Amino acid sequence: MRTTRAEDLLKSLGIDQAGDIDLEAIAWRVGAKVRYRHLKGCEARIVGLDDKAIITVNCTSGPERQRFSVGHELGHWAHHRGQCAVCRASDIGNFGNIKSMKERAADSYAADLLMPWYLFKPSVRNYKRLDLKTLRAVATEFSTSLTATLIRMIESDMFPSSMVVAHRPAGRAWFRASPSVSGYWFPQAELDQDSFAFTLMHGQDGRTEGFPRKTGADAWFDKPGADQHEITEQSFKLPNGDVITILNLADRMVS
Repeated sequence: MRTTRAEDLLKSLGIDQAGDIDLEAIAWRVGAKVRYRHLKGCEARIVGLDDKAIITVNCTSGPERQRFSVGHELGHWAHHRGQCAVCRASDIGNFGNIKSMKERAADSYAADLLMPWYLFKPSVRNYKRLDLKTLRAVATEFSTSLTATLIRMIESDMFPSSMVVAHRPAGRAWFRASPSVSGYWFPQAELDQDSFAFTLMHGQDGRTEGFPRKTGADAWFDKPGADQHEITEQSFKLPNGDVITILNLADRMVS
């Protein structure tokens, strides 16, 4: 598999385990200094001159968010050197946002830097199914957010029957499916009222669903034949109110 620029950088530094991905040290190696400040109107920014740069990250954000922001700005340093980048919260790791090619490239670089495939895939192979327990274990290992980690796990196609769907009160915000899942299985926009995700979104109980539960596929897919399949769902709620659901489709829906 062809490596990315971020992975090449990690390998050149001899990094062979997730715990060694020290973003401040990596930034220093490529001529950038990271500092943490109160920022208004943006999540992070990078200002550079010649081969030196300063990355400033919002100090009020959580640690996983800060790490992704540093990776994102390093992506700008790698791909857009000579340009000033001021990134709002919606520009960094917002998987449902329609962003410029420039911001998408920076996000991709951040994912490759924090969760390089040559370390990520061997780690994920240790788990038999994609559920919240597995997700938390992998996110802890790589010091990344649940959402960013889940997107990476879906993209890996190591769980070929899996899908993640994000909802807001107005309806579906975004979704990602493993490459092996047919495009036929496009999740419906509205949450089914009998789903735990609906209760989590609109109810007072903010508890995370403790285990994947079985449900009819027609609760999630408005497609002919969906009522003939059974899938599992497990949901959790983000601090911003979004509800994220992990779906594992029946094998017959994938093959």
